[in-house]
Amino acid sequence: MSNLSPAVRVKNLSFFYGTKKALQGVSMDIYQNQVTALIGPSGCGKSTFIKSLNRISELETDVSIEGLVEFFGQNVYDSKVNLNRLRGQMGMVFQKPNLFPMTIYDNVAYGVRIAGAPPKAELDAIVEDAIKGAALWGEVKDRLNTSALGLSGGQQQRLCIARALAVKPRVLLMDEPCSALDPVATLKVEELIHSLKERVTVAIVTHNMQQATRVADFTGFFWTDESRIGQLVEFGHTEQIFNKPIDQRTKDYVSGKFS
Repeated sequence: MSNLSPAVRVKNLSFFYGTKKALQGVSMDIYQNQVTALIGPSGCGKSTFIKSLNRISELETDVSIEGLVEFFGQNVYDSKVNLNRLRGQMGMVFQKPNLFPMTIYDNVAYGVRIAGAPPKAELDAIVEDAIKGAALWGEVKDRLNTSALGLSGGQQQRLCIARALAVKPRVLLMDEPCSALDPVATLKVEELIHSLKERVTVAIVTHNMQQATRVADFTGFFWTDESRIGQLVEFGHTEQIFNKPIDQRTKDYVSGKFS
């Protein structure tokens, strides 16, 4: 790992919803142009962790942290941070597609227009590049002005990825992006994730351990028990986590002894 540079560096992060602790003492590097998977049982803090990185959890309720989250060396919890810019640079894709009730083109162009409307020819090129980046262009290029809601579930999820790519993020956060998709659509998204790391850093929460082994370069295993809430038990190369885990809890989890 020594020859890799972190896009996101997390140091001793504890996270609170109000007074309720959801993460405790998490430290992890998310490396540039790599795919990092976050695995663990329900309620262990995976989604909380990924939402803490671009502070999107603050849109849901009152939160607070202890520790440090750095994005290319900048403390994301600094009071001077522009949250809209941060969330553009660390895009988010959720469990279910959350498209706007507008055309395919306008969905992808939405964030670009908010940031400052470029000339139409430039915007056209940005939209096309983003849709191609999401491996969707061949399926929608002749229907850009039709409703995005008419797409299949898998296509909608890839369009959400295209919308995130359009504002040229440096990191793409994905919270169980395949949980609502059928196996064929899941395979397409997994293939897309594998190719995306050429242009962005990817962190993905997944309950599917086989998916983690297929797409991720690195994996972090989260765990919660009565003594420690939302802890990162183990982090390393995906092959090591699944084949030679250090902690017995990791070994039990990846071998299916509990879920």
